Amino acid sequence: MTARPIERVGILGAGAMGAVFASRFLEAGFTTSVIARGERAERLRRTGLIVNGQTFPAMVIDPDEAAEPMDLILVAVKHHQLGTALAGLHPFIAPDTTFISVMNGLDSEAIIGTSYGAEKVLLCISVGIDALREDGAVTYTTAGKLFIGEATNERPSTRVRKMQAALERASLAYETPVDMVRMLWWKFMVNVGVNQASAVMRAPYGVMQTSADARAVMFGLMREVIALAACAGVDLHDDDLDAWDRFLQTLSPQGKTSMLQDIDAGRKTEVEIFAGKAVELGQTYGIPTPMNETVLHIIRVLEETASVTSAE
Repeated sequence: MTARPIERVGILGAGAMGAVFASRFLEAGFTTSVIARGERAERLRRTGLIVNGQTFPAMVIDPDEAAEPMDLILVAVKHHQLGTALAGLHPFIAPDTTFISVMNGLDSEAIIGTSYGAEKVLLCISVGIDALREDGAVTYTTAGKLFIGEATNERPSTRVRKMQAALERASLAYETPVDMVRMLWWKFMVNVGVNQASAVMRAPYGVMQTSADARAVMFGLMREVIALAACAGVDLHDDDLDAWDRFLQTLSPQGKTSMLQDIDAGRKTEVEIFAGKAVELGQTYGIPTPMNETVLHIIRVLEETASVTSAE
């Protein structure tokens, strides 16, 4: 029997990344809804999703009003919003519902799985998307690439194959690596390096591409993750730094990491799941993480200062 294809897509988190993926699924003809409550739901109903100058009418569904389950729920919230965002989604869930998270960090899939069943959650990372949200409108030049699959994918499962077919229909680039856990750690290493270095130095990609000092900070943070990965049984090595650097050189010099965008906007960052997680793992494994510990304190101060400034 052929598995029923993905048709109904729910987007949980309509920020920059969520809006881009929503627009691509809408353009491809999927029945696509934004899952939201309260004031945010009302605002989205009024304004729609504005992506690259085009307004996409947003079909917004409150979980309390859900009538049918979703085939796919794409989670694109910030880590500190995840617990609240996941609450009450049971009306959307059926046995064959699939979750993917395009969130940063190592823990979102486990959190989703604890709430709704680990068997429904595919591992996923998003690489290279350059979405920027400003004044309620989102712009991007590339949707990047999704790496997606089960923990291991020698023979992709039915759930993975259905997801691959949906991504192809939405013209979204993807890859299913054999070892998806290694890819999660690779993305964690990249975020710990470039996101945090760019944030503390207020540096766009162009600085990270050319400044020897900026690159020393970025790679120093990343090497601490390589040491932690070895303790976790994950094979990261210096060649992965070279692979990231080659990719970094393809990004727009004016582009900004998500953490730099948060710092510039005075928003809470995800430093706790980057440096905070690295420091926590270092304590668990007995591995020194002095650069991440330093950056953790610096970014916390930047957040506190922004909070004080916005309150004045």
